[in-house]
Amino acid sequence: MPTRSTEEWIRLSLRTPGILIFGMVLAPCGWILDLTATVAPNWRTLHPTTLPPDEFIQQGIWDICRATSTSTREECNLQDTEYFNNQIINVAQGLMVASLIVTLIGLAVAIPGVRCWKDRPNWVVAGLGGLLIFLSGVMTIIPIAWYTHILKEITSETALTDVRVGYCIILGYIGGIFEILGGFVMFIGICRCCGGKNRGETRVDEVMGDRFSHQKPPPRRVNVPTLDRARSSASSVPYSRDSMDDDVSFPRAKSPAVRSVNTSYAGRPYDADL
Repeated sequence: MPTRSTEEWIRLSLRTPGILIFGMVLAPCGWILDLTATVAPNWRTLHPTTLPPDEFIQQGIWDICRATSTSTREECNLQDTEYFNNQIINVAQGLMVASLIVTLIGLAVAIPGVRCWKDRPNWVVAGLGGLLIFLSGVMTIIPIAWYTHILKEITSETALTDVRVGYCIILGYIGGIFEILGGFVMFIGICRCCGGKNRGETRVDEVMGDRFSHQKPPPRRVNVPTLDRARSSASSVPYSRDSMDDDVSFPRAKSPAVRSVNTSYAGRPYDADL
């Protein structure tokens, strides 16, 4: 037996709702950006005075490299124990890896609920997947924001003369925001709000009312009396069968009378008429 909510709401299209498409597009994009920010060794850039002007040091959360502005060749796997002993590095390593794993779990949970070949998406399953994606974005923003806040306070064996933000910080911010927005939009599909517009649903009575409002009302039936009525035996007008045989006085219906011809004069029959 259908529930009350099933009887009151209906989806006019089998297409995937827009909020689910929005979340399923932003979440993978954010995951790729977070993956790049995690593995790339460019959370900050150092330009020490002990190096030539065209050389600089790139520090990430897993590796440190020396690069030049004139070539693409880099020298990685540099040792800096003091840098990797900072608390923010250990926290960033754990949270960034956890964020990547949680995002994959969230997508795996959301995909069965977002399937577009069903009449109704499974909003609860899709919402739980969106919640996981939202949490993964938060886990990305936390280490990124913390690292940026203490950018110049992170100790290193290299002299901190010119410290600049690396591109991994920017990619991490964008990826985390993508995941937060995508997960949040998918999560709000659990509840029906804005008159069902977030789910692409419409009330059944509104659909039926709009459908029948364009139809013309049925024609009014008029009872027309028939001419083949039986003659009433109890008529108020007396008549007899002889009167029915009499000629009814209809001037136009009468045939013209035959003129009599005076035949008293055999030679000129019309003289008498003159």
